[in-house]
Amino acid sequence: MIQEFRLPDLGEGLPEAELVQWLVAEGDTVTLNQTIAEVETAKAVVELPSPFAGVISKLHAQAGDIVAVGSVLIAFDIAGTDAAAPAPAATATATAAPTAPAEAQAPAAPAPEEKAQPNLVGYGAAPQSAGRPQRRARVAAASTSSHASDTAVLEAAPHDVLHAPETIEAPIERPKSTPPVRKLAKDLGVDLGLVEPTGAAGVITRGDVEAYADRIGAAAAARAEPLVETVPASPAELAGEHRAGERRIPIRGVRKHTAEAMVRSAFTAPHVTTFLTVDVTATTELIASLKADRSLAGHRIGILAIAAKAVCLALARTPELNSTWDEEHGEIVEFDYVNLGIAAATQRGLVVPNIRDADSLTLVELADAIGQLAETARAGKTAPAEMMGGTFSITNVGVFGVDAGTPILNPGEAGILAIGAVRRQPWEHHGEIALRDVMTLAVSFDHRLVDGEQGSRFLADVGAILREPGRAMLMR
Repeated sequence: MIQEFRLPDLGEGLPEAELVQWLVAEGDTVTLNQTIAEVETAKAVVELPSPFAGVISKLHAQAGDIVAVGSVLIAFDIAGTDAAAPAPAATATATAAPTAPAEAQAPAAPAPEEKAQPNLVGYGAAPQSAGRPQRRARVAAASTSSHASDTAVLEAAPHDVLHAPETIEAPIERPKSTPPVRKLAKDLGVDLGLVEPTGAAGVITRGDVEAYADRIGAAAAARAEPLVETVPASPAELAGEHRAGERRIPIRGVRKHTAEAMVRSAFTAPHVTTFLTVDVTATTELIASLKADRSLAGHRIGILAIAAKAVCLALARTPELNSTWDEEHGEIVEFDYVNLGIAAATQRGLVVPNIRDADSLTLVELADAIGQLAETARAGKTAPAEMMGGTFSITNVGVFGVDAGTPILNPGEAGILAIGAVRRQPWEHHGEIALRDVMTLAVSFDHRLVDGEQGSRFLADVGAILREPGRAMLMR
């Protein structure tokens, strides 16, 4: 019999994904969990495993197509089985309706056929995490400082806790949409209850919201009296023709996500950037000695790893930079752990995967984690989950020969450190001029969460460690 496989929610709450390439063709015989395709979301390239063992009967999309979550992607010819197809992607976690309390539900025994299917994101219940227990966020007390007058609004970060649905007298069905679409509707002033959904299972898509907003704008413009005479477009412009020497690149995938995130960050969090130039000769000498140590062969410990360790130590002394602004709950949430984001430039654009619990790692473990993170990012295999839940980030602009910059915050984070190039130049040392290794550091922070004194103290701590690595022994 024919079984259809619909594109699932890949764990990001996004309404669509781009089909990068098929790894199978019609007529191929595939096994359970065999990789059949690669799809690109706004954050990463994800491999899709086959939910069935059988013969590919039809491919419903081509490479380069944008496929909506819940749309049929591929069909299988399953010989000798009457197993039901997987639950449609409309039952994905991101769009699932609230269920009754657990004690009011009777447990259902899984069908024998379901045991053979892989645990795909968006199909069935999400498994309990086997990792470390979720830590409780520490909520800072309301500040009485005169600096607490900032009024800009920052949307809740991906790792923030969402409000429980408000209790009302009569049940009202909430329009089905994803968090990014709801945020877009809020920004555009669109009531989702008035938007006609076109997505699978009645899900309101980004295009639905934008189309509705365009109709409202067009209607308002038609009612308004024109103030200036409009100039007709040329025939070439009306035909959408391009001039010679132009290249048109579709805005999608990582580039689109990065642009949206940076605009959102720049216009919601009041950025302040502080600079510090330090003599890092002692650090470069330490790196040289570690490279010569045979016991550390195979571990690439560089300036980024030492800066990462310095950041973790400095954040423990200035927790305001390891926090987030929870607008929805009216709280500042400080974290007792550091999920350290490392900005990585790839062919697909900028990604910022993070190292979980970086503060608990040794210098060698941090260096290994950074190396693995960079290798995975360059291969385009960074999982979406690895780019969520960061608490602070580092960007190494020095690898491009740049001395300094004013980095933009990763949305939801209170700070980001940019480390510049290490340059050999004349510098005052013990009362004399000598050639020293010098580096410029720049930290940008959210001024709603961090005062200038706190940001400067954090940067001074990082600089002190890079100037004299032994000072790390005095910090806790």
